[in-house]
Amino acid sequence: MRQRPIPRRTPGNLPSDLSGFVGRGGELSELGRLLDASRLVTVTGAGGVGKTRLVLAAARAVADAAAGPGETGGTPDPAQERYCDGVWLAELASVRDPALLELTLAEALGLTDHTTRPPRTVLAEHLAERRLLLVLDGFEQLVDETADLVRDLLRRSPGLRVLASGRRPLTLDGELSWPLAPLGPEEALALLIERTSAADPAFALTESNRAELAELCARLDGLPLALELAAGRLRTLSPGQVLSRLEDRFALLTGGSRGALPRHRALRTAIGWSHELCTSGERLLWARLSVFAGQFDLDAAEYVCAGPDLPVDSVLDLIGELLGQSLLVREETAAGVRYRMLESVRIYGAGWLESLGDARRLRRRHRDWYMGLATWCELDWFSPRQEEVAALVEAELANLRLALECCLDEPEEIHLGQYLAGTLWFYWAGCGRLTEGRHWLDRTLEGDLGLAGAEYESSRLKALWVLGYVAALQGDSVASMSALYECRDGAARSENPLAAAYAVHRMGCLALVSDDMTRAGELLGSALERYREAGELNSNVLMCQVELAMALAFQGELAGALTLCREVRDICEERGERWTKAYALYVLAYAALDAGGTAEARRLLAECVAINHTFRDLVGLVLAVELLALVTVAEGHPAEAAVLQGAAEPLWDGVGMRLFGSGYFNAPRLMCQERAGELLGAERYASCARHGRTLPLDVLVERALRGPEPAPVPAGPLPRPRGAADRADRLMEHPEPKSRKPAGSPKGEPAG
Repeated sequence: MRQRPIPRRTPGNLPSDLSGFVGRGGELSELGRLLDASRLVTVTGAGGVGKTRLVLAAARAVADAAAGPGETGGTPDPAQERYCDGVWLAELASVRDPALLELTLAEALGLTDHTTRPPRTVLAEHLAERRLLLVLDGFEQLVDETADLVRDLLRRSPGLRVLASGRRPLTLDGELSWPLAPLGPEEALALLIERTSAADPAFALTESNRAELAELCARLDGLPLALELAAGRLRTLSPGQVLSRLEDRFALLTGGSRGALPRHRALRTAIGWSHELCTSGERLLWARLSVFAGQFDLDAAEYVCAGPDLPVDSVLDLIGELLGQSLLVREETAAGVRYRMLESVRIYGAGWLESLGDARRLRRRHRDWYMGLATWCELDWFSPRQEEVAALVEAELANLRLALECCLDEPEEIHLGQYLAGTLWFYWAGCGRLTEGRHWLDRTLEGDLGLAGAEYESSRLKALWVLGYVAALQGDSVASMSALYECRDGAARSENPLAAAYAVHRMGCLALVSDDMTRAGELLGSALERYREAGELNSNVLMCQVELAMALAFQGELAGALTLCREVRDICEERGERWTKAYALYVLAYAALDAGGTAEARRLLAECVAINHTFRDLVGLVLAVELLALVTVAEGHPAEAAVLQGAAEPLWDGVGMRLFGSGYFNAPRLMCQERAGELLGAERYASCARHGRTLPLDVLVERALRGPEPAPVPAGPLPRPRGAADRADRLMEHPEPKSRKPAGSPKGEPAG
C-alpha cells in the first residue's frame, strides 16, 4: 500500500481563514510571481479594497508551498528552501507609538528578549541567518518608521523577504509596489452571494434578483468591505430596497470631493450608508466602540459605552445587531469571546465620536476600565487563574497601551500612568515583556514633573521598585540600583513601609545575581520580615523567600534552602500559584541533584520548564534547561546534555549576560560541560551543542519534557570530573564572588 505523505510543519503565526477567500485567483498568482522577483512587495489600495485578505491568502499559499510534499518524497518546491524558517504576520494597524513598532515585530516573531539591547538589534540578529517571509499589515500611520526599519532589516538579513499591505508604498529601493484593484463584476457578485448566503441560508441568486445584485456590486465599485456591509443588510432588505436607499440617501456622499478616487467615494458611501441605516442606539454604540484598540470583550464594552442615553442592558443586543451588519467581527481567543471593529469602520466611528464632542470623556472612561482590569489581574495573578490572567493581559495589550498613552497625555494625571505601569509588573516580569515594561516605566517616571502631588507618592514608589526589578532582570544594575535607592528613600520620607520592603527585596535580588550571597541573604531576610509585618503575601513575597533559599543553597546551606522552598511550594499549591512555584522547583531540583536524586531532579525540572514556557519566562526557563543538562549527563546521556547546553546558549542571548556573569549560577554549566566533554570528546560535544543551537524554542521544550532515550552512554559509574568541573565543584561549595556588593551600592551601605 502506498504510504501517504506526512505533512511538514512550517513555522509561523498566520491566523486561520474563518470565512473563506473568494476570487482573486489572478492576483494571487501575480503576487507569487512578484515575491519570486523581489524581496520587498507592497500591496497598496484604499481601505476596504481587500489588501489584508489578499496578502494573508498569499502568505498561506507560501506557507503551504514551504511545507512541501512531506517525508515520503516528491519534487521539492523552491519555497521550502526560501521560507524554511516560516511565514510570520505582524499586525501594525493598532500601533501608534513609533517606539513600539520594533517590539511589535519582535512579538510577532515570537522573540522574548530580557536585555537592554535595542529591539532593532534583537530583530536583526534573529533574522540575520534565517530565511522567512515577514508580512506587515496596516503600516500607513507609521510609514516613515516602518520604511526605515524594513530597509535596515533587509540590508542586514539576506534571507528575509517582506510582503506589506498599506494605503501607500514604502518607497524603498528594490520595492515592487502593486496597487490592488477592486473586484471584477463576476468576483464581486460571487463575494456578495457567498457572504449573504452565510448570513441567510435561504438567500439565493435568481434570475429575478441577478440584475439588481450586479448593479449593487457596480455601485459599490467592487470593494470587498462595502460588499460585506451590503451582505449584512440583505438579510432584512431586498436588493431593490438596498439600491434605492443607497441612491436616495447618499447622492452627496457618492459625489465626494473632486479629487477623491471613485473607490474612496464608494467605500465612504458604503460605510455612511450602513451608518444611516443603523438605529440611533447602534450609531451611538458604533461611535463609542471606536475608542477601543484591537479586540475588546462585552464587559469592557458595557462599562465604557453605557450611559443614560445607552442603557447597559441594551449593549449586548446592539452588539448583536452590529455583528449582523458586518460592522463588528466576533473572534474566539484564549481569553474568551472578543469583538473587533474593522479599521475603516472604526475610523468612521471615531469621526462621529469627535463630532459629538464626547471623545475625551470616552477615552478617559476607556482608561479607567483598563486600570481596573490591571488591578484585578494583579490580584488574580496570585490565584489558580494565573494562566488566564496572562492570556487576558496578552489579549488586552493594545488597549492597555492606549490607556497608558491616555495617562501620559495629561501631565497632572501622570500618577495614573505610574500606577498602571507598576501594577502590570507581573506581566512585564512574569510573561517575558521586560523590554516593553521598561519602556512604559521609563516614560511615566521621566514625565513626572512633580505635578501629581504627595498624595500620589505611592504610585511613583511602585513604579520605581518595578523599574528596579525589571532593570535588574535585564542586567542593568546601575539603573536598577538608582531606582531602588530612590524608592527606598522616598518610602522613608512618606512613611510607606510596604514600598520600602519591595525596594529592599529587589536590592537583595540584585545582590543575588551579583554573587554577593552574604548581602543577598541579609537584604532578602530583612525584606521578608518587612513583608510579614505589613501582612503582605503574594507572588513577590514568595519569590523573595525562594531567592533567599537560592542564597542559602549557593552557600551550602541546603537544609535551610529546602525548608524555605518546600514551604513556598505548599503555599503555591494551596493558592494555585504556578509562576513562583517554578522557581521553588528549581531550587528543590538543585538540592535533589546534589543528593544524587537524578530522577527526582528531572521530575521537578520538567514541571519547572513547562510552567516557565507557559508564561514565556525566559530567565526561569533557561536556568531550568541548564540544570536539566547537568541532570542528563549524570543519568548517562552526555550527547543529549550537550544538545541542551547548546540550546540554552541562544536563550541567554535573550536574557542578557550569560548566567548573569555569576560563578554560582554558572557552576552547573561548567560541571556539565566538563563531564559531557570527557565522555564524548571535544569534536562530538561541539557537534551536539551546535545542533542544540538550531532548535526552535518549542522543539527544545518538547525535547526537555520528553527526556532522553532510555539507553545511557556509558555503562558503569561516571568518571571523576577534572579540570574545569573540579573548579565547578569548588564553586558550588565556596565560589569566589565577582563582587562583594551589587554595582552602584554605596560603600558601607547597611543591609536593609
